[in-house]
Amino acid sequence: MTLIAILLGTVAAGVGSVWLAAALGFAMLARYTQHMLSLAAGALMATAFMHLLPEAFESEAGAQELFAVLLAGLVFFFLLDKAELWHHGHEHHHDAGHEQGHEGHDHAHHGHAHGHAHGHEHHGPRSGGWAVLAGDSVHAFGDGILIASAFMADMRLGVVTAVAVLAHEVPHHMGDLVVLRHTSGTQRAALVKVSLAGTVTALGGVVGYFLLAQLEDYLPYFLVAASSSFVYVALADLIPQLQKRLGLRETAAQVAWLLAGIGLVTLVSGLAHAR
Repeated sequence: MTLIAILLGTVAAGVGSVWLAAALGFAMLARYTQHMLSLAAGALMATAFMHLLPEAFESEAGAQELFAVLLAGLVFFFLLDKAELWHHGHEHHHDAGHEQGHEGHDHAHHGHAHGHAHGHEHHGPRSGGWAVLAGDSVHAFGDGILIASAFMADMRLGVVTAVAVLAHEVPHHMGDLVVLRHTSGTQRAALVKVSLAGTVTALGGVVGYFLLAQLEDYLPYFLVAASSSFVYVALADLIPQLQKRLGLRETAAQVAWLLAGIGLVTLVSGLAHAR
């Protein structure tokens, strides 16, 4: 009975939060893309700095070890980014060489236009999609373990925890979907990918049910690893897109939406901890 309750609670929290975020986020993304990027950056940073990292550092794990995991995570996602760029650049070079013999006087103009588009493209998320999915999966696994531990302590506490996790995940899943929408090209692909990452919550719940005592010591490291992906995506992929020369009104709107993302996650996280 407890295992069934854990499965229901983790699926509702992990996948339900994604669908709720999609219902809210995609409706706004179609009309307010730049604002949603600001919201996503704020939500991802707040999830890392206001929720995951504090929870990790409240544990008995050593600060030096946790910072080492954070640093390793940031370096890992940087290397993932470089690998993605190298692969894309290799394909681009091959295509350019193939086209060179077919271009005459227009080649310089085409190269300038293509280079401009290529450079503009790289201001957007590159491997951000992979980083978000990796971080989401690790985070979801940790959430599953937390929900399982709550259900095993008390059934009512488990239900409250699952609802709190669902509510807490919605703001940052909105940010995830914005990133995946840009990297995947379609809303459906983004929704499927983040939903699959959300199902890892159920895996964490099942593993937690059977191995809770052994895994409890590793939870802080899961939290820090997940936070490293969110920090990297926000600072390396999203924030650079917002670093444009804009008028006062547009700049104020960017800052307002960034703060809204931070405020939303902070508010929901505070309510979750007040349970």
